[in-house]
Amino acid sequence: MARSCPCPLQPAMLLGSPSFPNAIAWSDDNLIAVASAHLVTILRPDLPIGPRGVIKVSPSEPLPVGFVERKDLPSGCLLPMALYRDDKPVVRSISWSPLGMAANSGCLIAVCTYEGHVKIYRPPFCDYCAEWIEVVDITKQLYEYLKCTDFQGTGIASDVSDVLNNRSCLLKNASDQMDSLSNTNGKVLKKMPENHLLPLISADQYASRSAMLCSLVVSWSPLLHVESESYPIPNICASVSLLAVGGKSGKISLWRFHPPECYTIQDGKVPTTVKFVGLLQAHNSWVTTISWLLFAFDSSNPQILLATGSSDGSVKIWLGDNEKLLKSSAVDQTSFSLLKEVITVNAVPVSVLSVTLHSQYPSKMLLATGKVSGSVEVWLCDMSSREFDKLGSYDAHDFVVTGLAWAFGGRFLYSCSQDNLVRSWILHENRLDEVTIFSDMPCSDSSICTSRDAFDSCFGVAVSPGNLVIATVHCFDVEKLNRMYEGRFLRAAIEYFWIGGLQVNVKLKSPFSCYIEENSSVPEKDLTYWGNNIIWSLNQYQCLDKPLVLRDIIAALLAFKDNNSKYLERLLIKWISSTFLPSHIDLPPEKVLPLVSSSLADISSRLLHLLNIICRRVMLAELDADQITRTNRKVQNLEGSCPAMEKEIAKWKEILLSSERELRERLVGFSFSAFQTNMSHPETDPSQCGWYPVGLAQMEQWIALDQEHLREPLKSIASKVTHEKRFLTSKCSAVESCSFCAASVPFESPEFGFCQGEDCSSGNDNRHRLLRCSVSMQVCPITPIWYCVCCQRSGFRLAPEQLFRMSSFHLDSDFSTKSSSQAVSSKPLCPFCGIVLQRQQPDFLLSPIPV
Repeated sequence: MARSCPCPLQPAMLLGSPSFPNAIAWSDDNLIAVASAHLVTILRPDLPIGPRGVIKVSPSEPLPVGFVERKDLPSGCLLPMALYRDDKPVVRSISWSPLGMAANSGCLIAVCTYEGHVKIYRPPFCDYCAEWIEVVDITKQLYEYLKCTDFQGTGIASDVSDVLNNRSCLLKNASDQMDSLSNTNGKVLKKMPENHLLPLISADQYASRSAMLCSLVVSWSPLLHVESESYPIPNICASVSLLAVGGKSGKISLWRFHPPECYTIQDGKVPTTVKFVGLLQAHNSWVTTISWLLFAFDSSNPQILLATGSSDGSVKIWLGDNEKLLKSSAVDQTSFSLLKEVITVNAVPVSVLSVTLHSQYPSKMLLATGKVSGSVEVWLCDMSSREFDKLGSYDAHDFVVTGLAWAFGGRFLYSCSQDNLVRSWILHENRLDEVTIFSDMPCSDSSICTSRDAFDSCFGVAVSPGNLVIATVHCFDVEKLNRMYEGRFLRAAIEYFWIGGLQVNVKLKSPFSCYIEENSSVPEKDLTYWGNNIIWSLNQYQCLDKPLVLRDIIAALLAFKDNNSKYLERLLIKWISSTFLPSHIDLPPEKVLPLVSSSLADISSRLLHLLNIICRRVMLAELDADQITRTNRKVQNLEGSCPAMEKEIAKWKEILLSSERELRERLVGFSFSAFQTNMSHPETDPSQCGWYPVGLAQMEQWIALDQEHLREPLKSIASKVTHEKRFLTSKCSAVESCSFCAASVPFESPEFGFCQGEDCSSGNDNRHRLLRCSVSMQVCPITPIWYCVCCQRSGFRLAPEQLFRMSSFHLDSDFSTKSSSQAVSSKPLCPFCGIVLQRQQPDFLLSPIPV
């Protein structure tokens, strides 16, 4: 079956021009945001001319920080503000939150404008519009806090809500005093405007207060885990994320964001929980760039680092106090301590910086800094010894460095500048060497709508979740565009490069040599690099905290499938063999899949999810979801297929079905164990357990239909549950009715059901086809339900978090007492693919595609 080229390398045109560094950002759910003029444009990298989201920035009213005498306006500190006349709003900085912070389990985005205002937006998942929705105004909340503390940045307010209460009290007292004065004089005074309560301050005070409220850069931290006795089961970790906002005063305000208590795709008014953590006096001049890094090499004591750069040329590394950052309910100004001033104050301002963990040494950090002069410096920090070593300083560009990004665990560094250059560097021991920026890719389409000669400057570089693609944003030189067409509306473009085939330190002898066809369009050496880099990328997803977003990996694999199917299969077999099987087992490729199929119970759920995604989206891309999940396993005739192709499809379909059956057994076993635990503790309120099993009757029917493939322990626990729930028939009923005609719906398949509608005499079938929930196997309601874009299953129940964290599955008494007793609801994740579920959107609206 012919397929179009999957390489997402076509450029995307923009209607506004970026003006500041780091103007492009790639989210954890595979969306790209670009800050261009007064807009933030949000799009999918694989649909450059497809649907887009947008955030429109409007001029903001100045915050009332106080009054100054007119004669003070020409003073040195106020003169720039008095002369400022540009009222056009411009986006200065953007940053994506980790996945799961929005009400639909997506990402939030922080937007900082040139006026210094910071707001948080969420996707319009149930609003059916392109414009994103504002949920929090950070600047207003900071203003209320500072006003309560008389703009000293210190106080005892526990959060912004306390500040608001204090401010209300102050206003009430002032009003009471005016009423008293009015009664005393026997006159009725008109109500005075709130601004009349503001004090008369000096020019220096006004400039200082304005600087404290004027933000320049925003940055979200990775997800941080905090143990809470109240969440909702003891010893289960909750997650939070910190937002750092740097300003002109040199201070950084820190905000703690909590994920929603429950996720939804129906209610768009779920409040965003945010608490003010404190202020950090990071520098004595403007904070121009911020970057976070989570050190988790010591799992018992993960450390959060904050790297900051300033217009005075200094760069500092700060070590966070987890106890104060994550658990304290009071504002604390000592949440961070200075670990190292990497670069002291000098005459060259710092424009961007980027930090990452060293791929070979988990206790080491790599820091890259870019300056206005065009130079790039690289530092290596050993956290165990607290030693910082400068690896080198490079005259990388002729103008200000506007973007830096590490890839492949610090093996590659990408830099860009206003000189319109994007340069690629490889880290060799203690030095950087420049390499070609892109790598060859089968069937890649390098054609663009407008000549690259029209690019004028570059304002950022971002790396894809799988590290195989980089995205850059360039401004156009309007004078070089056709003034009749492009020059009238085009201002910038996003450009993509494949980087998965870049040279790495591996032996040139390829393990795939005998599978490389003579007519392959990619040299053998490059295929070796591609293979090793793709396996490295896949292995990064074994970390349970890394969201399963494999769009770039799957696009690369599909391109190799079209160009060299034997190479692709050998690559995947090598990955499966090295990841799923013990290291001492060395088998020929044809025996790997059968051995994996027979040992699925010993494989973690995360690896099974990876395997399922690869099978569905790559090896079985020719089949639709119904063809794969159909109960009979006979391969359907495909256009242009041959017996050898059908045999290959049958092989991969068999391991996919076996893997999905294993995951379904885990879910059913978990549900039965949780039910038994709840029955043994009837005094416990199920609503306080975080997760309660539903659909037990349907699960029992599934077991009865699939007896030949199920293991005996699961059958045994199912029989016990059947006996115990005889007294709960009202809660565990197997009788279901159609949502459209109220006819009964018998259980025939865990995927879907048909109601028992009457057949017309003419032979027309009036039965309705109904979807079943992928978690509970119950018939789904008509209301909006969760949807998996990978396996195309739906659901209205969520699976327990422990299902996705299982390292293996063996039903025994230990499993029943430990796992089910601490079951909590997870993010809306597909139990078969592990990716984030979402609301199914029409094609004309923006929707993330992680695979």
